Amino acid sequence: MTAQIHIPSLLTRAGTASALTLAAVAGTSLAPGAAPEAQAAAHAARAVQIAASKKGSPYQWGAAGPSRFDCSGLTFYSFKKAGKKLPRTAQAQYNKVRHITASHRRRGDLVFFHYGRNVFHVGLYAGSGKIWHSPKTGSVVRLERIWTKSVWYGRVN
Repeated sequence: MTAQIHIPSLLTRAGTASALTLAAVAGTSLAPGAAPEAQAAAHAARAVQIAASKKGSPYQWGAAGPSRFDCSGLTFYSFKKAGKKLPRTAQAQYNKVRHITASHRRRGDLVFFHYGRNVFHVGLYAGSGKIWHSPKTGSVVRLERIWTKSVWYGRVN
C-alpha cells in the first residue's frame, strides 16, 4: 500500500518548501532532466575515484588497464568501471561528449588538450584546476594542475 501525500497540508506544516523538495517527497519530477543529470554526476564522481585509485600505474601507449594506461585508456577504463561507455581514443571521446564551458566544469568532466581542432590528450577533471591523467611514456597516472588554457571540457551523459 502506498502512502498518499496531501501537498497543501505539507506546505502548511513545513512553511515554505521548494518545488523540487515537494517533488522529491511526492515522488514526482518537476524538473525535467534532473534525474539523468544527477545520475551523470554520480557516474562522473565514481570515475574520478577510479582514476585516483590508479595513481602510480605506468603509462603505456594503447593500454586501457587495469594496471597500465595511456591517457584515453584511463578515461575509458574509469568511466567503464563507473557504468558509462566511452569510445577508446581522446578525439573520439571529445566527439561523443556534451561540450561545456570552463565556467561550468565540475569534477568528473573530461579535459581535452588540443592543438587547433585536433585533440591530443585527455584527463578527468578532479576540481581545483587539477586533472587525473596518464601523461606520457616514462610517467605514471597522477594528479596534476592543468598547465594550459588550450583545453576544452566535455561531460559524459
